[in-house]
Amino acid sequence: MARQRSKSDLPTKVCPVCGLPFTWRKKWADCWDEVKYCSERCRRRKNSDHSKDNTEDR
Repeated sequence: MARQRSKSDLPTKVCPVCGLPFTWRKKWADCWDEVKYCSERCRRRKNSDHSKDNTEDR
């Protein structure tokens, strides 16, 4: 049996929205080079900086 990789050995990236580091996940194995955001929430908020201004007026 192959040995498992420790979490510290996994590749990491920094999310451009929240600025927090995130690590490789098995579900991203085929598309790790394309992954930019740490979560769906950050992916949805990528262009919503201007929408914050609109919600403050309400």
